[in-house]
Amino acid sequence: MKTTAHLFKALSEPVRLRIIALLTDGEHCVCDLMAVLDLPQSTVSRHLAALRHAGWVEGKRQGLWMYYRLTGNKSPLQQQALALLRRELITLSQGQQDQEALAAFLATKDETPTACQTKK
Repeated sequence: MKTTAHLFKALSEPVRLRIIALLTDGEHCVCDLMAVLDLPQSTVSRHLAALRHAGWVEGKRQGLWMYYRLTGNKSPLQQQALALLRRELITLSQGQQDQEALAAFLATKDETPTACQTKK
């Protein structure tokens, strides 16, 4: 029961729900998340650490950058919760705005390979 409570407690922050929604389409660099959430690196990293500790996300380092994605090995309960979150978070206005902002940022990033460095 403690593990289940910890799993859901990690989702109790709106920023963390926004991060989960942004990661539903795949892996993203911390700078991508910073740009969309309009938050400093330290804040985004703190929320990612809470999600990682609860088992929602996993990270990998590539050079100077950290990339995060939703965890692949999930319990049945976590799989069902994630399916619900995927379905519902994108229907919220904030979820839609975040997806649009992410698409716009990624388009800019593709044009300017150093976009992560300039956004920090």
